[in-house]
Amino acid sequence: MKTHWQIMVVDDEEIMRESLAAWLREDGYHVETAVSGRQAIERARRQNFAIYFIDLKMPGGYDGIETMMEIKKLHPDASVIIITAYATVDTAITAMKEGAQEYIVKPCNPEEISMLVSRIIKVKNLQRENMILRKKLTRNYSFRDIISKNARILEILDLVREVAGLRSTVLIQGESGTGKELIARALHYSGDRARKSFVCVSCAALTESLLESELFGYEKGSFTGATAQKKGKFELADGGTIFLDEIGDISSKLQMDLLRVLQERKFYRVGGTEEVEVDVRVIAATNLNLRKAVQEGKFRDDLFYRLNVIHIPLPPLRERKEDIPLLVEGFIERIAHEQGKELREISEGALEILMNYDWPGNVRELENAVERAVVTCKTPLLTESNFSFLHQPAEPREWAIPTHLTLEEAEKKIIQATLQRLEGNIKETAQVLGIDRSTLYEKIKKYNLSRP
Repeated sequence: MKTHWQIMVVDDEEIMRESLAAWLREDGYHVETAVSGRQAIERARRQNFAIYFIDLKMPGGYDGIETMMEIKKLHPDASVIIITAYATVDTAITAMKEGAQEYIVKPCNPEEISMLVSRIIKVKNLQRENMILRKKLTRNYSFRDIISKNARILEILDLVREVAGLRSTVLIQGESGTGKELIARALHYSGDRARKSFVCVSCAALTESLLESELFGYEKGSFTGATAQKKGKFELADGGTIFLDEIGDISSKLQMDLLRVLQERKFYRVGGTEEVEVDVRVIAATNLNLRKAVQEGKFRDDLFYRLNVIHIPLPPLRERKEDIPLLVEGFIERIAHEQGKELREISEGALEILMNYDWPGNVRELENAVERAVVTCKTPLLTESNFSFLHQPAEPREWAIPTHLTLEEAEKKIIQATLQRLEGNIKETAQVLGIDRSTLYEKIKKYNLSRP
């Protein structure tokens, strides 16, 4: 939709300023005006406009070229059109040399303006679609792709910038869905290792033996089915980064093996006798309180200190609700493009519903909610009705302990009920029950449970 692209008209002459703004609004664009270069720069600090029409000669300290240069410092991708009643070859060359996209002469022709803006926006749409597709294919994200105006998140992004080029181990802690992997990818792709591999391993998804093989690889004949040598994730990440998600779920043996890798940067493949040496940056993530796990004897203290060199605690979405409008705008844009829908906006009522919801699943749940709304929406505008499926979790009622069941029967009922409530989501069910995913899979198989 045209309203997605915002335009600013900067001119000290009221008639010219308002006329141009009116023409653009008639074409369906959202337009704001400024009476001076200084006012335009101040507004540009608070908001990003796609296109700026700037008069060349203006009083008040900043002429058109100076205004354009300041705005370009703030928003390098902005398109600037310089307008003047005094056209000369020298001023045109200067304007284009300093970054103006076009140079037009007063009096302006409305049809010419419409065609010019349409052409610029067509290019911007293609550039944005290309960027979305490229990121979808490569999943390469830097800190610039993390949208936030929350003070704590901005502090985290400053830290990401500072440590991105280091090899120091990073521990990211936060609830499920807060964006731990996104921060890990930002650390990798913003640093010196960006051209090397980023390898992600979910530690909770595999049993101890499978995870050991996955991390360190194995030699031919080391176990039944090992018909050839296989490199592990640490070898595949050599020169780059390995991201160990849900690190709090690994067994005591693997904690010891991982400690050795962090200390010596060497390991043995399963069934191997030759040491493998790697240069890998380790980023670990967990939704558990590892310090508490250390105190309870569930996690090695020496491994915790090795992992916790740089600590990044991610706040839940309910503590950064000012980011919801920004996140929603980004999700709508991307998902609408993927679905081939001309949908770019959300009503105030719908946004209010999203702002008032507690988001126990954090940013991931918000993204899923927006996707569901976009997919089912029949109009160009998302409204309250598109989010009618969102309901705040009810206050938990006091649970009557069943005294007529065996332990196995009680366990079966609890697991089935939790699976049902969480719509079959294995990861979240395992987290609620306090077990790892491999154990949950074993219980489901043992009790022949059904998943919704």
